[in-house]
Amino acid sequence: MKFSPMISTITAAALLASTPAFAHTGDALTSSTLAGFLHPLTGMDHLLAMLAIGGWAAWQTKSAQIKVTLSLFLFLLAGFGLALSGIVLPMIESTIALSVLISGLLLTVAVRLPTGIAIAITAIFALAHGQAHGLGATGSILLFIAGFMSSSAVLYFTGMLSCQNLRQQLPALTRIGGSIIAMIGGYLLLTT
Repeated sequence: MKFSPMISTITAAALLASTPAFAHTGDALTSSTLAGFLHPLTGMDHLLAMLAIGGWAAWQTKSAQIKVTLSLFLFLLAGFGLALSGIVLPMIESTIALSVLISGLLLTVAVRLPTGIAIAITAIFALAHGQAHGLGATGSILLFIAGFMSSSAVLYFTGMLSCQNLRQQLPALTRIGGSIIAMIGGYLLLTT
C-alpha cells in the first residue's frame, strides 16, 4: 500500500484539534455512536497512544502484529467493561500518560520485543485507556462502545499502515514521530 497524503492530513488535523483534557469530560454527548467515535479523537493521550502502538506493531513480525492487535482491542473492551461494572483501577491517568511515553519510545527504537511481552505491554495500556473511556460513557453504552472501538481502530491502523510505508521509504521519520510522541507522553506524565 502506498503512503497516502490523505492519511497524513487526517492524522495531522486530528492531532492539532485534540487537547489532553477534553477526552474524559463525561459530558452529555456520550450517549451516541458519534460521541463514542469522537471521544478518542478529542484527547491527545488516546490519539497519540493508538497511533504509536499501531506504528510500533508495524515493526513486529506478522504473527506478533495479529496478537498485539487482538490484545489491544480485547483489553480496550475489558477496561471499558471494568469501568461499567464500577471497578476503577488505580492511577489510570498516570498509566495512560505512561502509555504515550513508552509507546513513543518503542516506536522510536523500533524494537521487536518477545511476543508475550509485546502483548502484556499492549494489554496494560489498552486496559487503562478502555477504563478511562468507559468511566466517561453514559446513555446508550453499546452505541458509544461501537463508536469508541471504531475510532480506536482507525487510529491504530492509521499508525500501523503509515509506519509500514514509512519504515521502507523514510525510517527516520517514524523514529522522529516516535520521539515527539514520547516527549509529549513525558510531559503528560509530569502534569498528571
